[in-house]
Amino acid sequence: MLSKWRLTLCTFLLLPLFVASQTSDEPDIFVISKEVKTNSDMLMQNAQHSDLALDIIESITTEVGPRLAGTPQEAKARKWGIAKLKALGFDNVREEPFELDLWTRGRSVYEEVVLTKPYPQPLYAISLGGAAATPEGGVEAEVVYFDSYDTLKLDNKSDLTGKIVFIGDRMTAARTGEGYGWANRKRRDAWIMAEDRGAVALFIRSVGTSTNRFAHTGMMSFPEGRRPNIPALAVSNPDADQIQRIYAEGETMSIRLKTYAGWRGKTMSGNVIGEIVGSEKPEEIVIIGGHLDSWDTATGALDDGAGVGITMAAAKLIGDLPKAPRRTIRVVLFGAEEVGLVGARAYTAARIADGTLKNHVIGSESDFGAREVWRFSSNVAEDALPAIEAIWRELAPLSIIRGNNKSGGGPDMSPLKAAGMPVARLDQNGEDYFEFHHTPNDTFDKIDPKELRQNVAAWTVFTYLAAELDVDYRKDKNKADQE
Repeated sequence: MLSKWRLTLCTFLLLPLFVASQTSDEPDIFVISKEVKTNSDMLMQNAQHSDLALDIIESITTEVGPRLAGTPQEAKARKWGIAKLKALGFDNVREEPFELDLWTRGRSVYEEVVLTKPYPQPLYAISLGGAAATPEGGVEAEVVYFDSYDTLKLDNKSDLTGKIVFIGDRMTAARTGEGYGWANRKRRDAWIMAEDRGAVALFIRSVGTSTNRFAHTGMMSFPEGRRPNIPALAVSNPDADQIQRIYAEGETMSIRLKTYAGWRGKTMSGNVIGEIVGSEKPEEIVIIGGHLDSWDTATGALDDGAGVGITMAAAKLIGDLPKAPRRTIRVVLFGAEEVGLVGARAYTAARIADGTLKNHVIGSESDFGAREVWRFSSNVAEDALPAIEAIWRELAPLSIIRGNNKSGGGPDMSPLKAAGMPVARLDQNGEDYFEFHHTPNDTFDKIDPKELRQNVAAWTVFTYLAAELDVDYRKDKNKADQE
């Protein structure tokens, strides 16, 4: 009898702990309706048998080609985008123009660069975005070699007056592409240290992992509107290796260069927009897209013709359903991304001005090539995570794992995210992305059709569910409602 009483007492005392352990740590399960899941499964299958994205990428890279921000080629790309969206049956197709400062490299893609001492030979180098030109007759100077950005930053002894600064640190490849930010520091602001200490030019080892003799270009940073007064160039990795070997021998090096880069005044760019209008809540917007511009050295198949093709194709497949999803899907082909997210900032400013920012329920950009999507990450409110997990479960058959809830959403989403819009990201495999990024090697033949179809399938499922599920992804709901 006593044993039975003790057992009953123990059960009574432990029951609350047992119940708590079963309920407190288990997340809520968001259930997708049978009808919505059927549509999602059908879209995934359709996307895996569609080459629409491949056709779109082939079209822009062939019919437009290189499209540097603010140039006639980028204007041609906008006309192409408007025509393509209309042909695919998108609603409310339009252009939203904005002004920007135009920079070009001048007369030629590759500048005149020669190692004159100790072993004369040509070097393959290219001006960085925003760089100045040499004097009309060019310049020749001795090279001061720094093995890394940090070495230059910490150096306070070397006399750089009248010299050429060379920075030699190299990028490491990774699936996430995380080595890019570290390696890219020298491209962004090493020119400031070099110019302030009297250097006549800056050379950097190309940001990127290519072993081809192609130099990697890209935009520099301009704090407080300041712009360079000196040339700044990237040297192809094989030529940078050559410079490093000569430095290791203890030889004094000199380089002669002649460049024509510079700012050309004000010009126009624009964002191109097309929509699949929502069936129940058309005022609410799921925004996806890529950027329309590219660097002038290649046809921009991976950066970012792929993003343009993937998101346009995904939205088109959803638009072909008998009934549109609840919310509007807005595809934005952003202008002038490469030169400082100019189009993304203009788009965000316009949404703040017209009061529609609060209607942007979630967004994402495809801007990391065309390799397979391997991870789905997000940045949404805690109470929206069960719905995000449900979306991920629909993506899992595509061999996509769940990422964290700290996503940036993609470069052109960053101004919208900073203004409070929730974002997600379909993370692509970037282990070889920087073999081609910002070089002449970024061309259509680098697209793998099978991996591209997997991208479109992932984007179609995510976009459809984000637009169809009745979920509020916002973190600060009260603030957004008051805007």
